[in-house]
Amino acid sequence: MKRPEYILLRLLLVAIPLLFALAPARAQNVVYAGQTSELSVVEVPGDSYEWELYNDVTGLNLAVVPGNCPAGEAFFIGGITTGPTVNVIWLVPGTYFYKVTATNTCPTNNLKIGKMTVLPSLPTATLAFNPDVICMNDSTTLVINLTGTGPWSIDLFDGLTTTTYNNIMASPFNLIITPLSTTTYVLTSVSDANTTNNTISNEATVTVNSKPGSSRIYQYEPISKKK
Repeated sequence: MKRPEYILLRLLLVAIPLLFALAPARAQNVVYAGQTSELSVVEVPGDSYEWELYNDVTGLNLAVVPGNCPAGEAFFIGGITTGPTVNVIWLVPGTYFYKVTATNTCPTNNLKIGKMTVLPSLPTATLAFNPDVICMNDSTTLVINLTGTGPWSIDLFDGLTTTTYNNIMASPFNLIITPLSTTTYVLTSVSDANTTNNTISNEATVTVNSKPGSSRIYQYEPISKKK
């Protein structure tokens, strides 16, 4: 019969690595769909590292079950899954887990597990004028191409004032503009049904040319020769 202290020691040897593996999972990282994140551990000389991704951990023993995340949801850039640092691109919103296993010449493995929350991608917008050169008092169309999930709201800045347009239901969104002089426009904010992006958009400039001044037209009549 095994002594109680031996049984207690065996339980501790199982529990301590498990707690060490699960503790990092409490610290959540957050990214947006389409973004890339770097995963890393402090390198220990002599250790080698293998990374795996999970999109569903229900009922799984992560210590023995390999990664189950489809490449269509998240994947390691360049297919690189080894080393103290790897990069992952997250494609689909959801909750994911990553595992890194450290091995060395000793007959033990060390695990770390982390959690990643992927939010819907940030909405974006690009601006372009059609046409981008007009005459004074003429109008032009500012074409705004939007990404994300409608409805959208945008803040348009013309160098002096910011105008907000709400409840945009479709992309592209076309604005008829009649500027009095050459003007550059940018979007300072784009919101969709999920989130807001405060990254400034590209610039779009419309050139306004003055119309030629009007003057009386005189008919040229040659001077007749005197006889």
